[in-house]
Amino acid sequence: MKITKSTRIGWIGTGIMGRNMAMHILRDGYSLFVYNRTHSKAVELTSKGAVWCESPAEVAAMSDVIFTMVGYPSDVKETILGENGVLVAIRSNGILVDMTTSSPTLAKDIALIAGRRGISAIDAPVSGGDIGAQEATLSIMIGGDKKVVDALSPLWKLMGKTIVYQGEAGSGQYAKTVNQILIAGNMIGLCEALLFAYQSGLDLERVFQSVSTGAAGSWSLTNIAPRIMRGDFEPGFFVEHFVKDIEIALEESRRMNLSLPGLALVEQFYIAAKAKGYGKNGTQVLLRVLAELNNFDLGKKGKR
Repeated sequence: MKITKSTRIGWIGTGIMGRNMAMHILRDGYSLFVYNRTHSKAVELTSKGAVWCESPAEVAAMSDVIFTMVGYPSDVKETILGENGVLVAIRSNGILVDMTTSSPTLAKDIALIAGRRGISAIDAPVSGGDIGAQEATLSIMIGGDKKVVDALSPLWKLMGKTIVYQGEAGSGQYAKTVNQILIAGNMIGLCEALLFAYQSGLDLERVFQSVSTGAAGSWSLTNIAPRIMRGDFEPGFFVEHFVKDIEIALEESRRMNLSLPGLALVEQFYIAAKAKGYGKNGTQVLLRVLAELNNFDLGKKGKR
């Protein structure tokens, strides 16, 4: 399939990430058909010309290429394989692209089922958070048929800046799992470091200026630390979704007979954040969990 402006695009899942990613496609002049379980989250897109559909199956029936960006592997199953799912109505030469961070094993299964029906299934999870989605600078990790992936190039470029083909079906999800393992410990270190700096009496802006450009620099430090310093714990990525990602990483590790004790330890902090009612907050809320663990009042300046 050659992607042209007459190619009809379907989009399922218009949350924090999906809404902005779909908006880039719509603004570039493509016809866009959308569905989300909560209708109100698609209103911004429909007000700009996207066509509302009543189910994933209806999106599939109206579209040539269907993107899904939902929450959990169970949502992916329902959206793609369910009674009103994409595979019920997608055309035999259609293309399905799941951009959810999901299970590599599930991605392989979907590709196998889709392939038997003459459908191309691509897994293409992303990294970059809400900022990357807004600014179309996401890193997109892609698995599936290389020819199909290359054909989708005009659409990838509307959403991301770093677009890398990882290999056969499931490879995109494996790469995203690597990404999440890296971030999991990084966020703990970031929050512990800022808490330490706060308690020691340092000016956070000054210490951030020193460490952000040195060996300790990272995407999280550059993009998330400023949010923490202004008390912004709104989600760029939900804690509850990160708990899911860690569970996927640990499950896949067990399949490969790998032991990842560091990740297993870090998981407990994210589970604690969720248990304390922070599941809908951004992962930077781990600072609050650590502060509570230390009986530390974030409203008071620390002392050396």
